[in-house]
Amino acid sequence: MHNFHRSFPWYVLRVKNRHEKGVAQSLEAKGYERFLPLYQTRRRVFGKRSDAQLPLLPGYVFCRLNITDRLPVLVIPGVFHILQAGKLFPAVDESEILALQEVVSSGLYAMPWPFLKAGQLVQLEEGPLRGLTGLLISVDDKPKVVVSVTLLQRSVAVEIDRRWVQPISSPAGVRTRRTH
Repeated sequence: MHNFHRSFPWYVLRVKNRHEKGVAQSLEAKGYERFLPLYQTRRRVFGKRSDAQLPLLPGYVFCRLNITDRLPVLVIPGVFHILQAGKLFPAVDESEILALQEVVSSGLYAMPWPFLKAGQLVQLEEGPLRGLTGLLISVDDKPKVVVSVTLLQRSVAVEIDRRWVQPISSPAGVRTRRTH
């Protein structure tokens, strides 16, 4: 059994969807410190409503480990790999893990959400501007989407409800348009 102490950094394991809990249990059984943020939700299964705990970040489990001794983690059933950037294994910032742990232990309602950042092209999925594509200019308590008319070199910022926004993958410079 390994004894891992807090001097090792956190890494992200990419795991098979719906195998997160099993991987987390296997890591714990091998003596690794692991973190699987879960949230409480209600689901319908065979016509019945039931409470379930699901991963906040489906397909991922965090684990403290000595990256030079990673084979025992990689052979756990359901583990695809440890996230890499080229040949390097970037560690997760301790403050981000602590923030997630605080969210999970707070008892407040939490749920998965698309990653958004200012400057990102987004589409409004709900609300009176549904179907509109624009540039997100803030992700504070009052997010705004910018709609531009390239020919006139003019833009309009409109305040929107954060829940309406979905990120879209699109090349830079795509003109904003209304889809319906």
